[in-house]
Amino acid sequence: MLKKYEVLKKLHQGRIVAVVRGSGADDAVGISEACIEGGINSIEVAFTTPNCLQAFQTLAEGKSGALIGAGTVLDAETARLSILYGASFVVSPNFSKDISEICNLYSVPYLPGCFTVTEMTEALKSGADVVKVFPGSTAGSGFIKSIRGPLPNLNLMPTGGINLENINDWLDQGSFAVGVGSVLTKGSRKGDYRRVKENAQRFVSKVNAYLS
Repeated sequence: MLKKYEVLKKLHQGRIVAVVRGSGADDAVGISEACIEGGINSIEVAFTTPNCLQAFQTLAEGKSGALIGAGTVLDAETARLSILYGASFVVSPNFSKDISEICNLYSVPYLPGCFTVTEMTEALKSGADVVKVFPGSTAGSGFIKSIRGPLPNLNLMPTGGINLENINDWLDQGSFAVGVGSVLTKGSRKGDYRRVKENAQRFVSKVNAYLS
């Protein structure tokens, strides 16, 4: 397993985390592999995917070198299971002190979903290195800069509502990375993931141009 700081570094370097919700383990693996082929090297597989532990294990044992994380983690037991099955980072839609403690025990980054300054400061005190701003579509890109004013040491990853048209705005505001979800699977069909790869390539090209 990669050390915690190496995972955080890789998350930041790529700037894009693909949020994958499959109809089952095979579907999640297919979507994830297409995203990886398209150049996205950080994948978050949601626990709302049936048999998602099988997907974690398959992807974690692959030779792509991509980071595989667990998403929609709601309790410490689920967090521990995902780590044992190969998850390199853990993401929640909410903040949980119990999950934070388990992740810190295993030196795995925890990215809790927060929306208020109170939630974010509690997450920081618990050891969270990156906070997921969720839902990003409700917050708006200006939210990032506003929060980083009083909390300049806080790394924020907005998720929800990120697309090709606004991704640069989120990065301009100082986002540590962005979570990109259903827009990656738009136009694809189960079992045929070529469109997912093409969508991923568009996002990677946009970010690479921004960073260059």
